[in-house]
Amino acid sequence: MASRLSVLTLALVAISPDLMAATDDEHGFLADTSLDVLSRNFFLQNDYRTGQRDQSYRQEWAQGFIANLHSGFTQGTLGVGVDAHGFYGLKLDGGRGHAGAGLLPLDSDGRAESDYSDAGAALKLRLSKTTLKVGEMEVETPVFDTGDKRLQPEYATGLLLDSRDIDGLKLVAGHFNAFRNQNASTSRGDFDGYGASTRGRSISLAGVETTGKEPLGGSVYASQLTDTWRQYYGNLHYLNVLSDNSALLLDSNLYRTLDQGSARGGAIDNTAYSLSARYSVGVQAFTLGWQKIDGDTPFDFVGGDSIYLANSIKYADFNGAHEQSWQLRYDLDASAFGVPGLKFMTRYVRGSQIDGTHAPQGAVYQPFDEVTGRYQPIQGQGGRHWERDIDVKYVVQSGPAKDLSLNLSHVAHRGNAAQGGDDIDRLYIVVEYPLDLLK
Repeated sequence: MASRLSVLTLALVAISPDLMAATDDEHGFLADTSLDVLSRNFFLQNDYRTGQRDQSYRQEWAQGFIANLHSGFTQGTLGVGVDAHGFYGLKLDGGRGHAGAGLLPLDSDGRAESDYSDAGAALKLRLSKTTLKVGEMEVETPVFDTGDKRLQPEYATGLLLDSRDIDGLKLVAGHFNAFRNQNASTSRGDFDGYGASTRGRSISLAGVETTGKEPLGGSVYASQLTDTWRQYYGNLHYLNVLSDNSALLLDSNLYRTLDQGSARGGAIDNTAYSLSARYSVGVQAFTLGWQKIDGDTPFDFVGGDSIYLANSIKYADFNGAHEQSWQLRYDLDASAFGVPGLKFMTRYVRGSQIDGTHAPQGAVYQPFDEVTGRYQPIQGQGGRHWERDIDVKYVVQSGPAKDLSLNLSHVAHRGNAAQGGDDIDRLYIVVEYPLDLLK
């Protein structure tokens, strides 16, 4: 907490009374300050069908409040500002018998905590169109992306540079040494990696993205997880507007990951790529996706959303060793049927050809099993699985409850033993209501 207070103190000390009194026309620290609170009611039910778990049924229901304060910048050549956030989560249901769904932290007895809270802040500096943020923040890049898929968003602690001084391009660089998981009150040096533990390590990244309105665009990124891997990413996308109400979007993503330093995750030599085509016509959209993992280990990443491959969806990422997967997706906006604010989505992804038996022995993907006395890969040979998602969301368009949203989602995942995941039915019910307290 002391570090958070010091960030706020530095920001306030840098602001003179004259700068705080900037007019709306001039803009400034106060003139551009916003404060909003998101009320999020989240019900999550996990029904495991594999029969291999001591706890085959997990269910939690909780109420969360997420506050975000974004200041403007002080006047002058170097602008100073601050971003701050706070969170409070309250358990509504989630006893010892079915706790652990991921919304709430657990105590030493395996019971869901009755409530939890936290707060954080980042100092931000602006010079021309370049901004540097130092502190705790949400991050959104293809090589490191904090997620927002549960009651509380994830946060990372470090620094992030964002520059728009070159027209049509965004330059990004960052370094992070702590991470707060979605059901935790404190940050720690563990980036919640897909594979190996990342405790005590840090991640650095740099990249460039196109920001113009041209049909063709893309991005290139590189990152390094200390003593684990180096990762390189490329994206190329093309939007073809066919008519007034139809368009075709082609999107491609590629990751190249190689072990680095002392290689605590073991030897890694992995290439992951995906292609997708989305055809939209009127209120409907049809998507076809294909994804391939080329390597003896799964595609590894850190941070809840740090995988921009086409077939990374609600439950499975379809990122197993040597895995190939296909996706079919359908989207519908029901406004054309007299129900504005109602949207429907369903998709089906099938993956196969998984073979994790060639992963390096003794490393995270084929550890030594003391019970059997053999090395045991986390994925076998001939792994296959599928996932079906159904999502319905309605946003109130007018009246006292304007912007209130209700999201219902159902996920079904099935596979054989070699693919490594669980057979699961998952139900989400999320009700959100945003409040703009200061604009």
